[in-house]
Amino acid sequence: MTALVREDIEARLAHADDARRLTVTPLLDRERQIGPGSIDLRLGTEFLEVPRQNYSHIDPFRQETADAVLHAEDRRFFVALGDPFVLHPGQFVLGSTLEFLVLPNDLVGQVLSRSSWGRLGLLVATAVAVQPGFHGVLTLELVNAGAVPITLRPGLRVAQLQLWSSTEATTRGYGGSGKYNAPLGPQSNRLAWEEDERAVLQSISDAMLARVLPGSAPRPATDEES
Repeated sequence: MTALVREDIEARLAHADDARRLTVTPLLDRERQIGPGSIDLRLGTEFLEVPRQNYSHIDPFRQETADAVLHAEDRRFFVALGDPFVLHPGQFVLGSTLEFLVLPNDLVGQVLSRSSWGRLGLLVATAVAVQPGFHGVLTLELVNAGAVPITLRPGLRVAQLQLWSSTEATTRGYGGSGKYNAPLGPQSNRLAWEEDERAVLQSISDAMLARVLPGSAPRPATDEES
């Protein structure tokens, strides 16, 4: 893997081959947003606030909490470009990038918070890795880890995208199989889609621990257990 610097990024944005072209749009201030080794990303105008629940914890794979928490309707709201939005200490909100991205199948991205905002207590987290073939806006997990409220404004540069190129393009890019395929705004949690994975892990655990499964005969007790 090779990290892309400014010249590489510029070349990819203007590449003649659609299969190798990087798309990041709109770039409102190209000179300022493209740095020596990254692209600054702006905060979009759409937000999701996760509703508060009366549960002691969240287990994505337990039906009683999955229906209430994971399938709860998030509060979606919009803030115009340049208008203020106050993020209070400890508050967690999902936002998204203003820019729509298309990564070719030979590029991998990583999204990081801009340090200037981090020093104020703002954490702009995401799944971090941007897979080859991804297209859409990126969901940003906004958390105020500081002690005082922070005023955010859609359109401000809050994150940065670093890029790496691979010697070979993958034949199975994210665009065809990802859970968050071509989003146009922040996307809420979709862990409930992985219920089949939990079932597989449970069956492996049952086999390893010789648990009694429904419809099967109990295993005989050993001398040590008698």
